[in-house]
Amino acid sequence: MLLVATHALLDPNFAATVVLILDVDDTGALGVVLNRPSGLPVAEVLEPWRDVVAEPEVLFQGGPVGIEGALAVALLRASTPSPVGFREVTGQLGLVDLDTPVELLEGSVAEMRIFAGYAGWGADQLDAEIEEGSWYVVSAQADDIFREDPSDLWRDVLRRQPGDLAWHSTRPVDPDLN
Repeated sequence: MLLVATHALLDPNFAATVVLILDVDDTGALGVVLNRPSGLPVAEVLEPWRDVVAEPEVLFQGGPVGIEGALAVALLRASTPSPVGFREVTGQLGLVDLDTPVELLEGSVAEMRIFAGYAGWGADQLDAEIEEGSWYVVSAQADDIFREDPSDLWRDVLRRQPGDLAWHSTRPVDPDLN
């Protein structure tokens, strides 16, 4: 699932973001922001993974929590069994342990993106934010996660939604200025 920030969400960490939810349980939720590429090449911080990551080959800002660490989200090639160092999230999508030698994943990964930090919510915190109107909850598509240019991701995800939700993709940040 994706969380798409509404205009009501004023926190600068999440304004106009699209968050891929990776894990939800009784203690909370964890995800990564998909549309915040940094200018830092992966090769400068995690050199062994430079040939594995999808374009653009930069570190993405996954969220405000744990920014000193990194999470790798990967899509396995079709019909590939889970290799060592891969933890399934759903289907062929999962997390890669960056301490795993790259050679053990060679040929298994179709696409991968590395995120510095993550977005996290405590128990019931995300539910409260959704209820107050801070997030739209929508289905994810594989091309949302690994698109080369994520600058229009927020609008594109909203635009494909049914009904009134698609209308929000054209809404200005401040409707009073319209």
